[in-house]
Amino acid sequence: MKDIINKLSSHNTLSKDEAKEVLLNISKGKYNNSHISSFLTIFMMRNITLEELQGFKEALLELCIKIDLSDYNTIDLCGTGGDNKDTFNISTLSAFVTAGAKVNVSKHGNYGVSSSCGSSNVLEFLGIKFSNNKDFLKKSIEKSGICILHAPLFHPAMKNVAPIRKELGLKTFFNILGPLVNPSFPKNQIVGVFNLELARLYSYLFQKTNKNYAIIHSLDGYDEISLTGNVKIITRNEENIFSPQDLSLQKLNPKFINGGKTIKESAKIFMNILQNKGSNSQNQVVFANSGLAISTALNISIKEGIEKAKESLKTNKAFEAFNKLKNLSE
Repeated sequence: MKDIINKLSSHNTLSKDEAKEVLLNISKGKYNNSHISSFLTIFMMRNITLEELQGFKEALLELCIKIDLSDYNTIDLCGTGGDNKDTFNISTLSAFVTAGAKVNVSKHGNYGVSSSCGSSNVLEFLGIKFSNNKDFLKKSIEKSGICILHAPLFHPAMKNVAPIRKELGLKTFFNILGPLVNPSFPKNQIVGVFNLELARLYSYLFQKTNKNYAIIHSLDGYDEISLTGNVKIITRNEENIFSPQDLSLQKLNPKFINGGKTIKESAKIFMNILQNKGSNSQNQVVFANSGLAISTALNISIKEGIEKAKESLKTNKAFEAFNKLKNLSE
């Protein structure tokens, strides 16, 4: 590792094979915590390259516990996080709204590292069971339209990194990798990213797959459709910039989509919205993100997807999906 750190600190980059080897060696416990921390810190100081990202991705997918959910044509909705915006759990809520619209979801997520409350923090607090059992996950989709893939259960090789990430409390390249390493390899994916350069990297990687995808970056820095300004959306076939008005939605003040300061507060916001008791601003953001997911999976327009999202939330279909999943957890 010393040679790698010296190379990187001299402003050099890693080849794909070098990047892959480093992550494989981390999984084998070959490096001490100080070396791993130094390695992570270097990538906080500069942008990751495409070759490095490819190498890290290949290593994690090689090491992960894979789960075959191909019969269910699922979609994953997640962001890289690390945008420092502290919104409520938009993508997780949107996942249940999407499931309520009869689009199957395999939601990959984790505990918050750079934010106070990740998707797994909220779902665990609300009584959702995490499992990597294939039969349980398939039953979850069949009964509720959604299953939760809690990252540590599928990436056990990365147990050496988890405590270091938690201690650092900052975004690292693992934030960037998260959406790329869903162990169920969904055919459809919505990914939010915190800058445009990362959007380009993701676009390049996804173009080499057979995924239906949409990459989101709100131009004021959010890794989701925030409706606080214009958003860039990149799909396989086109790139567009949408204003909230283009989606027949309102432009929002950022303060109206803030999250809770604690897990308990975040969970309360989550359940209020899911039970159709959220504010107009909260609902609109969820409609936008789940609408995009629905449109991507069903190959319909975003506006059509948004209408299906509205129906899912307002007729309690999203809440029913959550309750069915929770009942399976008991």
